[in-house]
Amino acid sequence: NEGVAVVPDVASLPGVVQIIRVSKPYRLAALESTGGKPSVIPVGEALVGSNNSWFVAGPCSVDDPARLIDIAHTVKALGAQALRGGAFKPRSNPYAFQGHGVEGLEMLARAREATGLPIVTEAMDIEQVDAVEEYADVIQIGARNMQNYQLLKRVGRSKRTVLLKRGLSATLDELLNAVEYVLAEGNCHVILCERGIRTFANHARFTLDVAAIPVLKALTHLPIIVDPSHPAGVRPLVLPLAQAGLAAGADGLIVEVHPEPEHALSDADQALRYPDIAQLADRGRRIAEAIGRTFGRPPAT
Repeated sequence: NEGVAVVPDVASLPGVVQIIRVSKPYRLAALESTGGKPSVIPVGEALVGSNNSWFVAGPCSVDDPARLIDIAHTVKALGAQALRGGAFKPRSNPYAFQGHGVEGLEMLARAREATGLPIVTEAMDIEQVDAVEEYADVIQIGARNMQNYQLLKRVGRSKRTVLLKRGLSATLDELLNAVEYVLAEGNCHVILCERGIRTFANHARFTLDVAAIPVLKALTHLPIIVDPSHPAGVRPLVLPLAQAGLAAGADGLIVEVHPEPEHALSDADQALRYPDIAQLADRGRRIAEAIGRTFGRPPAT
């Protein structure tokens, strides 16, 4: 009929090899978009999303240059594949330590130079992204910024890998729609992070949603790691939550470490001491082996 648009048979068009139908609103993040194949994201020598579970460790906040390098050497010897550390810190209390900023980024760069470990650090707003890009290997978007869409678009145009943490009260659909903003701008190197959500429970700082790990594995091709430090809130809970995350199939852990938590400038109660992180690394390898994976790098001998 006249005036009726003719829809072409897309499958018959030149150059079309396969048609993949994606019914979810997060088209690029959906598992169907890769034909059911998980994505593997290179970060330094690590392949996040592979059979090797990624091991990231370091202080919540970068404080002292010498201490940071000592932490980096220590966690690398235990098998860590990347160093985390906050130079810009989002804090609930406006009078709490907000981070050393660019000076903190420079400290992280010196630690990378000394150890070879890639750097994972947070950008809190668009104005900070340029500086973080210059120094970091992985740009972390924290839970409070999961739905900061302009920031997501900006890191979506970055050539750095993005680590996106789930928001404090976000559903999994909201998390995947948030990551779609990054993917839609062209950056396909994205890692998701479950870090606990706020529930009615008060026995821990947050509730680690262990079920989210296998559910996300069925929904998206992107790797999913676990942050056991923030939902724990206190040191004794970090190891059990880390074990639960790995046993549930997480593609890695990002853990807070400090040799003297009593002197840490933020989140002192949940920071693992060196003997604690050594125990976590050992347990991580054992759990990974039990489920047919590896964890971190082989420990230094």
